[in-house]
Amino acid sequence: MSPLASRWGGSLFLPGIFVAFTASGFAGLIYESIWSHYLKLFLGHAAYAQTLVLAIFMGGMALGAWLASRRAWRDPLLLYAVIEAVIGGVSLVFHEVFVAATALAFDSVIPSLGSPAAVHAFKWSLAALLILPQCVLLGMTFPLLTAGVLRAQPRRAGYVVAMLYFTNSLGGAAGVLASGFFFIKAAGLPGTLVAAAIGNLAVSAAVMLLRKAQGMTLAAPRPAPAAAAVRDLRMLLTVAALTGLSSFMYEVGWIRMLSLVLGSSTHAFELMLSAFILGLAFGGLWVRRRIDATPDAVRLLAYVQIVMGAAALATLPVYASSFAVMQAAMQSLTASEGGYIAFNVVSHAICVAVMFPAAFCAGMTLPLITAALLRAGAGERAIGQVYAANTAGAIAGVMLAVHIGFPLLGVKGLIVAGAAIDLALGVYLLARARPAWLRPAGAALVAGGALAGAVFGVRLDAHEMASGVFRHGQLLRKDGHERVLAHHDGKTATITVTRTAANVTALRTNGKSEGAVGAVAGLPNNDEVNMTLLGLLPVMLAPQARHIANIGFGTGMTAHAALASSTVESLDTIEIEPAVVRSGEHFRPANARALDDPRSRIHFDDAKTYFSSRHAAYDVIISEPSNPWVSGVATLFSTEFYRDVRRHLRADGLFVQWLHVYEMTPVLVATIMAALEENFADYELWAANHGDLIVVASVNGRIPPPDVRVLEMPAVRAELERLHVRNVDDLLLHRVGGRSAIGAYFAAFGAQPNSDFYPSLDLNAAFARFMRQHVQDVVQLLEAPVPLLGFFDRPRGRQPDPMALSPGRRPWLRRAELATQAAAAANYIRDGDISRLEQAAPGFADDLVLVRGALVDCRLTLPPGALARLTGDIAAVTNGHLAAAERKAVWARLADSPCSRRLPESERRWVRLHAAVAAADPAQMVEAAGGLLQPGVDLPPEHAPYVVAVHMSGHLLANQGLAAIRSFGTHRGKVAGAGPAWQPVFRFLVAQTDVPQH
Repeated sequence: MSPLASRWGGSLFLPGIFVAFTASGFAGLIYESIWSHYLKLFLGHAAYAQTLVLAIFMGGMALGAWLASRRAWRDPLLLYAVIEAVIGGVSLVFHEVFVAATALAFDSVIPSLGSPAAVHAFKWSLAALLILPQCVLLGMTFPLLTAGVLRAQPRRAGYVVAMLYFTNSLGGAAGVLASGFFFIKAAGLPGTLVAAAIGNLAVSAAVMLLRKAQGMTLAAPRPAPAAAAVRDLRMLLTVAALTGLSSFMYEVGWIRMLSLVLGSSTHAFELMLSAFILGLAFGGLWVRRRIDATPDAVRLLAYVQIVMGAAALATLPVYASSFAVMQAAMQSLTASEGGYIAFNVVSHAICVAVMFPAAFCAGMTLPLITAALLRAGAGERAIGQVYAANTAGAIAGVMLAVHIGFPLLGVKGLIVAGAAIDLALGVYLLARARPAWLRPAGAALVAGGALAGAVFGVRLDAHEMASGVFRHGQLLRKDGHERVLAHHDGKTATITVTRTAANVTALRTNGKSEGAVGAVAGLPNNDEVNMTLLGLLPVMLAPQARHIANIGFGTGMTAHAALASSTVESLDTIEIEPAVVRSGEHFRPANARALDDPRSRIHFDDAKTYFSSRHAAYDVIISEPSNPWVSGVATLFSTEFYRDVRRHLRADGLFVQWLHVYEMTPVLVATIMAALEENFADYELWAANHGDLIVVASVNGRIPPPDVRVLEMPAVRAELERLHVRNVDDLLLHRVGGRSAIGAYFAAFGAQPNSDFYPSLDLNAAFARFMRQHVQDVVQLLEAPVPLLGFFDRPRGRQPDPMALSPGRRPWLRRAELATQAAAAANYIRDGDISRLEQAAPGFADDLVLVRGALVDCRLTLPPGALARLTGDIAAVTNGHLAAAERKAVWARLADSPCSRRLPESERRWVRLHAAVAAADPAQMVEAAGGLLQPGVDLPPEHAPYVVAVHMSGHLLANQGLAAIRSFGTHRGKVAGAGPAWQPVFRFLVAQTDVPQH
């Protein structure tokens, strides 16, 4: 080798290795994140599935580290490079293998298995088979690379171990953020795997070049350890396992705690994980020079363990103050893209403040233990053994935290328990170390005092934890206005029940309200309307339904409502978190049938796992998920989920799902509608209120109309009475429209279907939540002056008749108020009885009096231009909300009266325009609107959007889509200044140009 190459290799070998291992850590954490996404899609999101995914990953890592420690490899750097290449190569084909294997499992294997236990065993085995080989290889990388570098640089063992730990962890922290905030959004799960695989292949090539450039013979492996070293090995491996256990108890506990401050979104989880790994990384960085300088690594380890335990306890008061920090941030940040970036920065800062100190100490432990053993002569095999023991302890920490710690100790008790382990380890190690400034007895006293202070001196406020401060920047009031009735740290979430002074009881999951029960001013609140309709709508549309599955227990009110039908024989509720059902006791009697009825059966499982392990086919499946910004929930709105749901519905079955339009955007809703389009023959949208939609989808054929006979069931009638639903027209007030109208509208956004593998909904919903966005499109289409949904929805005849509505206020749906006013207008125009106007708003009543006086009674002469405004206001209500025959009669009376015929043409054409819309006559609509759009006609700008919309609608009803588009293009300038309420109208009309009208 030339002197130049030798100098290059010698100077750049270690920096090059550190850079390569940073890239390796970057790719490794991407794998952990992406494999977890994949396996949760197969296994489900139940607590045991989450811990199983982590156990497979970390168990494979531990096994790989143990295998690497079993022998002294001849050329560990070469083997490391080969392993990196193999990991990258396997990852390039992982997506295809996963899709094929899971499809075979669901289509052929699982249906043939005889019991749920066999199904679970098979799924766990297949999951392990899919990622365990790669995890084993990943586990071998740290010991092999460390051994290879130490042979090249034997005099700097402590420094090398710490730096490798630092660089790998630093890369991992960056990989977590890059995966969640960039790669998945840009390329989906498959593309992110490819990016990580390219990283592995690049690392392999770089290490091969560095190894060659080093140009020196690697040192031989150290001899076998002496007996004394073996004793230290066993002791320190135990310490490695226990400190790994405590560290992951902290991590799991902190993630749960911080979810109540930051929210439970996928991005929030990535920020938490990044902060934890960052602490580990910088702990390794800080200790890198001190390891080789310290005379006693075990004594330094003892101090680190004590400080780590104390730092973990200190997270409790720091956490308690984080709610105020988030409150201040939310109240000061603007709803903008820059504000969202700042929100994530603040969130990450809170994570760092809570996690970093203890994680910083945890990052020192593995390098210190490894260095101590290397000094004792344990040999390079100790590197893999320490890594394996630490990882095995981490697995135990996760299992204990989720399945024992949360249910028995709560989040505070879990952190205290982890700190007790670290403090005890520190005291024990001090007792073994040479004399030090802190004696074991003193250390024990300090540790005991710290534990006592945390247990008795720190209180986590349930009011603050239940507030959901990350949404609105508000904390629950503690002045008696809102009480906490129950607070459970469950395996998968923290569940809280609160009750206001007005006796409204709410269920909160990780601080987010999932449903509230309790009348407000004698009327049901929006949640009660939504949950009642969600349960009863399917039995109204499918009265033959005998067997129903309900995904998610919530308050229990949905299941309670569905069981009001006497024809339902069984209702299976699938709920992940047992604490939710335990909390249901606080919602009696609104959920009594869900808890007490023998037809109600509750299963604690994930929906996918539950359905796949049973052969049952249901008449109806109801899904009431949380908001899509909650991590994992978006998969319940994916095309893959809808495809799987179809497997478990009968041929005439219905799927019914709650769809939130608050904290959402039209594009995000469009991704859900596109996924539905791919999997169901037909669907309809119903509006429970202005913030909640209900999707009803059919496996085959059209959605049937509501069956009035169901209203004759006493229990059903009693439930719907509270909603003032006493006949079919009352119910149809909540119907928005079917696939023929709504499908084309949302397809116009050009959004790709939400997919498990390309999770656009999951990635963008948290931003929509921060922006406080609300999908107004559906409401605006329902209230449009031109009856678009009545014109273009199929089948016809499913619009409510306001003349048939039963009495009662329905403040949860503005359409009800407009329908009432439309009925009052029709009655008054028909008979002139002024008492009819008692149901009309004062300003609208005045308009009706003036128009009837001018066009029917011939008692008034309106000034020029007034008639256009007055008739436009009346047409917006009557044409938009009356049944077809009634609105036609109203405007025929106005247009054909003697005084109307005497109007000047400039005034009469407005009446003709509204009459044409009322009659849904395409030719007259085109003619009347076209006349107003002619050059030279004085068309007031405020009326232009309506006229253009009528002109386009007429062309569309005549199956002249090209003419409608031409009209929009020609007159686009006239509607450019229209308000936001008109945007959905024209988007709807443009979308209909591709839909044949029959």
